Amino acid sequence: MIELSKDNFKEEVLEAKGYILVDFWSESCEPCKAFMPSMMELEDQYKGKLKFCKLDTTKARRLAISEKILGLPTVALYKDGVKLEVRTKDEVSKESIEEIIKGVIS
Repeated sequence: MIELSKDNFKEEVLEAKGYILVDFWSESCEPCKAFMPSMMELEDQYKGKLKFCKLDTTKARRLAISEKILGLPTVALYKDGVKLEVRTKDEVSKESIEEIIKGVIS
C-alpha cells in the first residue's frame, strides 16, 4: 500500500490514471486501525486491478480538509484524479469497500 503525504498526494492520486482507493486514517482513530487489516486483505485480493493508498490525516490536515475528509475512517475511490465514491465512519466495512471495487472492475 502506498503511503501518501502532502508531498506525493497530487502525483499519486490527483494526476494518476486509473482507479485509486485511498484510506484516510489517523493513528489516534481506533476504528481506522481496526479496519486496516481488512484494507490490506482487499489490496492482496485486488492487486493489479486498482492502486491502494493510505493517508495519515494527522500529518496532512490541510490536505484532508481540502479533500473534504471531515470524519474518520474515510475511504475514497478516485479515477483519473476525480473522486467518485466515498464511505465514512460507520459506512466503512470490508463489504462496503469491496462493493465499490466490484462496481468498477467487472
